[in-house]
Amino acid sequence: MDQLIATMKKVLADSFAFYLKAQYYHWNVEGPDFKQYHDLFGDIYSTVYESVDKTAEQIRALDSYAPGSFSRFMELTSINDENTVPPALEMIQRLSNDNALIVAGLRNAFEVSEANQQYHLSDYIAGLIDNHKKIGWMLKATLKPQTTGAASV
Repeated sequence: MDQLIATMKKVLADSFAFYLKAQYYHWNVEGPDFKQYHDLFGDIYSTVYESVDKTAEQIRALDSYAPGSFSRFMELTSINDENTVPPALEMIQRLSNDNALIVAGLRNAFEVSEANQQYHLSDYIAGLIDNHKKIGWMLKATLKPQTTGAASV
């Protein structure tokens, strides 16, 4: 159970760091496609923010305390801190890379949850994976260059 708790604390830290970066980009994005990117980042941080509180509650349900300080989150997270204002497409690329890290961490958390027979938690984590797969799709689609011809389906 200790491994599961540690894994969930990392999920919480990664989620919070990702949420904070998406909100930071939402506030600071500029350029000709400002409105599109501003809205995209707003949708992302809103979606992830909803999961932060629920993830902390899942940790409490495991009879552990949820971390909540910036210093502790920085110890636990795989998400790099952002101290610059990159161009809009670089923001999207960085979030896309971070999102892939989160999905990998969530998949690990799912496996650890299953190994500990915490199936209710596994269901919750599966929902988070679905949310982040959608975020990943939106980010990748935004990065994809426009094609001139019709794509085959």
